[in-house]
Amino acid sequence: MCLCIVNYVLTTNKSNNNKKMKYFKTVAECNGHSFCVTSVKFSPDGTKFVSASYDKTIRIWDLQLRKEIQILEGHLHSVCDAQFSPDGNLIVSASTDKTIRIWDAHLGHEIKKIEGHSGEVKKCRFSSDGNTIVSCSEDKTIRFWDTNSGREIKKFKLSLSPANYIQLSPDGQTLISASPYTSIVLYDINSNGKQYQLLNHPGNNLTADFSSDGRFIVSGATDGIVRMFDLISKKKVKELKGHANEITGVKFFPDGQTIVSCSGDKTIRLWDVKLGIEIQKLEGHYHNVTEVDVSPDGNNIVSSSFDNTIQLWQSL
Repeated sequence: MCLCIVNYVLTTNKSNNNKKMKYFKTVAECNGHSFCVTSVKFSPDGTKFVSASYDKTIRIWDLQLRKEIQILEGHLHSVCDAQFSPDGNLIVSASTDKTIRIWDAHLGHEIKKIEGHSGEVKKCRFSSDGNTIVSCSEDKTIRFWDTNSGREIKKFKLSLSPANYIQLSPDGQTLISASPYTSIVLYDINSNGKQYQLLNHPGNNLTADFSSDGRFIVSGATDGIVRMFDLISKKKVKELKGHANEITGVKFFPDGQTIVSCSGDKTIRLWDVKLGIEIQKLEGHYHNVTEVDVSPDGNNIVSSSFDNTIQLWQSL
């Protein structure tokens, strides 16, 4: 159930007078999960979003109706991540029960259970064509799976520490991997796990995202600073400061002009990429914000939290 919210807290940076800039207000609080919501992501067409939780469930929500429309049950332990396939027909999920599961996004039933990891599975991602699933686990591996058969295609073995975060580039050729203890590592997907670039972001529990053109990476970590890197020059180009606690999620807007971040300080912040300044601070959660996502049209934001809720934000 989503509760419509009339009163909202909106804090903006008054120094930015760009009339084209979007500002957001909270329009609904979605309740249904009984424990921490770990992940939330929009469908490719922007009409729905999917959430994952420590309550062992995955839930699908209708954006326009602002209500829950499916509950996916099957995992034995906490669900760490969930994502729609590029065509919107499937959902993939990762769990501490060491499995990855594929679901029918329309009927809500489990299609396939993928086993192979020997540790908790932290993140899962569809490739841009939907034919491959990539996962990372506490077993110090990143694995690639065939979506149709569930068969393991290849495996990257990590020598130092497990990856707790992965992200694929828009062209599907590059993989970001981040561990709790090391910098961001970039891999050529076509290699056998060969690292080709390291990006230094001090702090632990890194999170990152590619810009839509694949040129830039934005990252966040326990140091509370959002950093942006240029992959052509291989240099850090921006440091965005404002959060009072660790960064738990970062995301480029589709147009690449704005970054949104969420934090353990209970806030969500929007940043102007060109100017390198905070545009707006969104407040509404009562506990750590765990993840944030932007709709394909850039007009909606969803956020998940340890307060067991999902907040929906809409452009003014």
